[in-house]
Amino acid sequence: MEYEQWIRLDNASNIFLAARNEIDTKVFRLTAEMKDNIKPSILQEALNITYEEYPLFHSVLRRGFFWYYLEKSEEDPQVEKESEPPVSKIYKSGERNFLFRILYKENRIHLEVFHALTDGTGALWFLEDLLIEYVRLRYAKDEQNPKEKRQKADIEDSFNRYFREKKKRTQFDRFIQPLREIYKEQKINKRLLPSVTESPEDKKIYQIKGTLTPDHRPRIIHLEIPVKEALALARKEGVSLTMYLSALYLLTIYEAKEKKDEEITLSMSIPINLRQFFPSITVRNFFSTTVVDYTFKADKTPELSDICQKINQQFQKQLEKEALENRLKKHIAFEFYPPARIILRPIKDLILKGINKLNNRKITAAMSNLGIVHLPEEMSEYVENMYFLTSVIRPQFSVLSYGQTLNICFTSPFSETAIYQHFVEHLTAAGLEVAVDVNKVTREELEE
Repeated sequence: MEYEQWIRLDNASNIFLAARNEIDTKVFRLTAEMKDNIKPSILQEALNITYEEYPLFHSVLRRGFFWYYLEKSEEDPQVEKESEPPVSKIYKSGERNFLFRILYKENRIHLEVFHALTDGTGALWFLEDLLIEYVRLRYAKDEQNPKEKRQKADIEDSFNRYFREKKKRTQFDRFIQPLREIYKEQKINKRLLPSVTESPEDKKIYQIKGTLTPDHRPRIIHLEIPVKEALALARKEGVSLTMYLSALYLLTIYEAKEKKDEEITLSMSIPINLRQFFPSITVRNFFSTTVVDYTFKADKTPELSDICQKINQQFQKQLEKEALENRLKKHIAFEFYPPARIILRPIKDLILKGINKLNNRKITAAMSNLGIVHLPEEMSEYVENMYFLTSVIRPQFSVLSYGQTLNICFTSPFSETAIYQHFVEHLTAAGLEVAVDVNKVTREELEE
């Protein structure tokens, strides 16, 4: 699909624009640690080649009367030496700047992306192709093994493809359909989620509090652990690695809480890559989120195994295709609901900002697992490690495995580190070797 003069934002993107702020810039970062220090001129050449292969990344964000939209830029992106804190603001209202940037420092290459452009999968594809070009240009003496062309659909909006009604309907049907979808979803949810747990909406959810960092840079704690040993721990509990790490994080948040004299519910927001369920190779956002929760009792010592099983039951129910389809159809129906379409964009932003604020009250923490990085085997000689992290309004952790290493990056708007100390202690107690790196955020740390 070719890039038209302008492109409507996908369903997931509008909320990022409404919800962004100085603390949570809605920017995420993917990083590659290379064997040698970066050569900027070669990195720029690799970017020029990769950029031409990704029409979506040519976009700048524009504001219309009713919605935001993407417009093609005639400029060329330039690599930059890293100088700002990680995941600093990219999109600035009214400016025609790119929605991504390529940074370098010493032996690291960073891709930072404003989430309204693409999701973690689309960004990872871009970075993988950039690294392949960089290594080819810097180290290869010939081109006997040309790069295999990636199969992707740059501009396709897979939300509309799979979840927007295409059949002809009367004007009345169009008007009433969102209400039907909501009613239908309520019935399906009652059937698909039978008393596994109360909905987080029905409970008061614990919110982590702390000391905000002085200049809003996130506290980053990067852990490296052996991926095989981590998978073995998850298999022992009979759950996926995502569920194991989420359960462990909920447990350590509770352990770091000072007062434990009352029943308290903690919840975790987890994104779902919809490409796993609906055939799509779009580079644009194509994900949903689900929330799982666990209630800690004041008179009962929490067991990691119990947390794993409880949140896994909830998660598996919400992964059922019918539940996913109906939840997403409701969101798409609202987007194309006739009264909503004629509401001016600034008012829509206020509405979405309010919805986001209410949703945040139902979430204690968040996680994101991008899975395994797949680079050509010969690249391992030049790419030593890869990981990713996000800007945050609440504590979150991001997971990526490369080679034999599982990388976990905790990011938090707060300077405190007690939660992560508990997390590391659990892993080391289970026999894992853990390498830890912590950035400096307080004035005292930065002045050292």
